[in-house]
Amino acid sequence: MSDIADYFLAHARSATRKARRMRRDTPSRGRQRVVARVYHLLAREAAYASNVEHLDDFRAARRLERQIGSG
Repeated sequence: MSDIADYFLAHARSATRKARRMRRDTPSRGRQRVVARVYHLLAREAAYASNVEHLDDFRAARRLERQIGSG
């Protein structure tokens, strides 16, 4: 597994923990879980493909996570 895959997996774990801390009845929790799934998917794909290809997807997931945190 490459370093970037480990990096994505760490973000997936962090996002999952953040979602678990949120109240169940908030829509933000569902969005945070989606972000965690995206990070996990990126980690799995980064283990097999070129690392540079996933940077745009990672940036989009980070943008969404920041919007969830501020909203």
